[in-house]
Amino acid sequence: MFDIANYYPRNFRMDVLSGLTVALALVPEAVAFAFVAGVHPLVGLYAASLVGLITAAIGGRPGMISGATGALAVVMVALVAEHGVEYLFATVVLMGVIQILAGILRLGKFIRLVPYPVMLGFVNGLAIVIFLSQLQNFKIPGVDGELEWMSGAALGLMLGLVVLTMAIIHFLPRLTKAVPAALAAIIVVTALVLGLDLDVRTVGDMASIAGGLPDFHIPMVPFNLETIKIILPYAVILAAVGLIESLLTMTLIDEITETRGRGNKECIGQGTANIVTGFFGGMGGCAMIGQSMINVNSGGRGRMSGISAALFLMIFILFASSLIEMIPLAALVGVMFIVVLGTFEWASFRLLGRIPLADAFVGILVAVVTVLTDLAIAVIVGVIVAALIFAWEHAKHIEIKIGKDEHDWKVYELHGPLFFGSVRNFQELFTPLDDPDDVVLEFQHSRVYDHSGLEAIDALAERYMNVGKTLHIRHLSEECRKLLDKAGDLVEVNVMEDPRYHVADDRLA
Repeated sequence: MFDIANYYPRNFRMDVLSGLTVALALVPEAVAFAFVAGVHPLVGLYAASLVGLITAAIGGRPGMISGATGALAVVMVALVAEHGVEYLFATVVLMGVIQILAGILRLGKFIRLVPYPVMLGFVNGLAIVIFLSQLQNFKIPGVDGELEWMSGAALGLMLGLVVLTMAIIHFLPRLTKAVPAALAAIIVVTALVLGLDLDVRTVGDMASIAGGLPDFHIPMVPFNLETIKIILPYAVILAAVGLIESLLTMTLIDEITETRGRGNKECIGQGTANIVTGFFGGMGGCAMIGQSMINVNSGGRGRMSGISAALFLMIFILFASSLIEMIPLAALVGVMFIVVLGTFEWASFRLLGRIPLADAFVGILVAVVTVLTDLAIAVIVGVIVAALIFAWEHAKHIEIKIGKDEHDWKVYELHGPLFFGSVRNFQELFTPLDDPDDVVLEFQHSRVYDHSGLEAIDALAERYMNVGKTLHIRHLSEECRKLLDKAGDLVEVNVMEDPRYHVADDRLA
């Protein structure tokens, strides 16, 4: 589990200090997401601690932080409102089972299918979401109890502390890297607020984080088919959202650290963590890109960073809740704003005029959908749109060169892929009525990729048969021949030329 031989004291120290920084930033996030899901704050805190601990220990990406997230919370809110928190715990357990199955079936590799423009839009959209989520901390209860935006001295003080936090994080590494800059900023700003007795909102103003150890708890729901019908749709959605967000975050951390995580192992780690969390009264979770960026930027690279973050969070709950509740929200907002600046791909603005318009459109679309809906939907939409654009572009690349062979037969030399997108263009390339009795369709520079392509060949052969002419098909790849063999009677090709010996092979059915 741990590479002890390469775990130097400095690495251990930086991982532990980075974990402490992450734990401090996790507290308001977990409480806020618990509020979104409609559950008690401790349900979110337990999830952040348990999911973070287990995924850090057995997951596929050292240095990545997991916990309760907003993407999952927005899915949970309807389930909790309609059926109660016990159904949520049961759903989280089933969600974990599904994620483990995804890992066993090695579905984590499909994250490789996500195009770079989608990844770019995902990162930019997520940075915007993190920024917008922090704006809620600039609201205070009004006279009628409703939240309203800060103004005057309160707003000035809040902004001043945020800017001070960001300045410390930015400039401190130029002086020393012995302590994570984010941790130092939180300590300095907290000390300043307490020393000057400044009237600012703190973590304790959100909710109390005091509590005990989570108890083992079998979800109190009826174990019958009706319960499965209720929780299964939510479990599938939560499992998909959690894995998509986790695997994309893993890819981002891979790029930053120039290392490679293990997607299928991460699926199993996330699933195991959620099963355990569901039995200990937590709301489940997945990878958190904001906290993962804090960890990596603070020097956390190994598993100990995630483990220490989870343990520190549990220590806060058990013993140090009164101290943590003193931390001003302005300090944590400043940390998250630095995360936003580091997460957003500012270079994407320079790419707008240099990359294909379609790629730019996909990146912007994913970013917008991420902000308006959630990450999973945005990524799925982006992949689908990118795939359709790819199919459309390649459908236009099919063309023919016309010549004659040694038999004086007319030869159509096909270039480009033959698949569902190019079938119409393929059919328009031939003129059976004007062609001689024997026509050759040369596939040496082309490939058939799906059943639509096979049907197109079959339809073309039938067009030539209907006018009493013969279509000879040459140099089909081995993969294409296997497709034809599997198709059997579904495809009728009158003559097939052997690519090696040029001997006609009649295939009549």
